[in-house]
This record gives sequence, structure tokens and C-alpha cells, in this order.
Amino acid sequence: MTVGTGYGGFAATVNSRIAAPVGVLLALVLCLAAVAAYAQSGPVKIAVLGDSLTAGFGVSPKQAFPARLQAALQQRARNVTILNHGVSGDTMAGGLERVDWMLADKPDIVLVELGANDALRGLDPAAAERNLDAIITRLKAAGVTVWLAGMLAPRNFGPEYAAQFDGLYKRLADKHGVPLYPFFLDGVAQEPALNQPDGVHPNAKGVDVIVDRILPFITRNLDDHAAPVRRPARP
Repeated sequence: MTVGTGYGGFAATVNSRIAAPVGVLLALVLCLAAVAAYAQSGPVKIAVLGDSLTAGFGVSPKQAFPARLQAALQQRARNVTILNHGVSGDTMAGGLERVDWMLADKPDIVLVELGANDALRGLDPAAAERNLDAIITRLKAAGVTVWLAGMLAPRNFGPEYAAQFDGLYKRLADKHGVPLYPFFLDGVAQEPALNQPDGVHPNAKGVDVIVDRILPFITRNLDDHAAPVRRPARP
């Protein structure tokens, strides 16, 4: 064995013995750094820009949609905070006026739940569409992820009004490329056992049905949101 070969073999042995623990340590450090970065980022903040259906008219704050949605997501190990930006009686125009105020809370995502009062009052669907268009445009310009919750018009205004109003959500979802949950009151509308005596506002049981129905939409889009901002998706 030559001197060079002997030292080469010795060096290779030493290096291999050093490299293994160093590699493990480096991997551990990188893993801890990733975990720390995620922990420092805090929960995903979802603001719900809505009307009385969001505000929780007729139920306690803990029974309102944002609180019940947050509880359901946290039970599924989702690190989220849901901000209640619901104002009873608000229309699309009212929601538009509050966008800047809501953005002061720095949400990551805004779920827009508006339109019920526009429809109940028989307001011009074209005006509602312009206002919702402006809301989405302003939110996207602020770098916020936007989700839409649709509404259906009462049928007593006639089929033409209903078709024009009902279709505005999909038109805007397609225009802006944002996810749409077609009908916020799915499974609850016109169900007496799930509504308050006014027949319009969900009771506590009704709110839970809304949360249960919308939850797959929320979790699916949370996963989509996680990828581009490097938040780990959860099952």
C-alpha cells in the first residue's frame, strides 16, 4: 500500500464518519427552521365581509357564523382566526364602503357574504353586481385572497329578476378567477326548524348547518391558499 493510498483511505473513512452526523444535524436544523418560520407566521386570518347572516342577528356571538366556523376549523387542526365583519342590514354598496376599514385588520383571505339585503329590497341587480365587482377588485389590489358566497333572490320578484341577480355571483367569480360557494343558505333557507321566527335569519341550529355545508369549500380553498404562501396543507 502506498502512502498516498493509505492516507486517502484513512481520510475517506474519517470524512464518512463525520459526514453522517453532520448531515443529520443539518437536516434537523433546516426542519426546525421551517417549523419556526411557520409558527412565526401565525394563523391564517379570514375576514368575513357580510350582513346580518355573518353578524349573527338573533343569536349569541359564540353562535354566529364566524365563531362557529372558526371552532369547526380548529377542531380539524386548522390554524385560523375568523374575523367577523358582518353588519346587519348591509348591502353590496355598504360592504364596498367598509372594505378599507376591514383591510386594517390585515386579513389573508376575505370571504364576501353579501347580497341578501339587495335581493330582499328588490334593488337593481346591475348595481349590486357593480358594487361586488368593485369589492373584489379592491381586495385583489390589496393582495388579499377572495372567496365568494352566493345568494339567491326571492322568487316573488319574478323569474327575470331572479335570473339576473342569481347569475351575478358566477359572472364575477369567472371574471376574477375566485372560488364561489353557490348559495350561502344552502340547506337552511325555507326550513322552519333552522330559522328564527322571521323566516329569514338562521337560528343556532341553522348556523351549524351552514358551517357543515360550507366546510368542504373552506378547507379545500385553504389548502389551495397554503401552497403559494408556503403554509403546510393539513388533512
